[in-house]
Amino acid sequence: MARKLRVEYPGAVYHVMNRGDRREEIFRDDTNRERFLETLGEVCV
Repeated sequence: MARKLRVEYPGAVYHVMNRGDRREEIFRDDTNRERFLETLGEVCV
């Protein structure tokens, strides 16, 4: 069964979560993690 579509609207606050499959790492290294955080910060602005 597919997940329901998220309701999106201007000014909404969303919860973002990352996790690996079977507790696998989601970032290759600190540089990869920092790049993700920078990109997330840009999107939030």
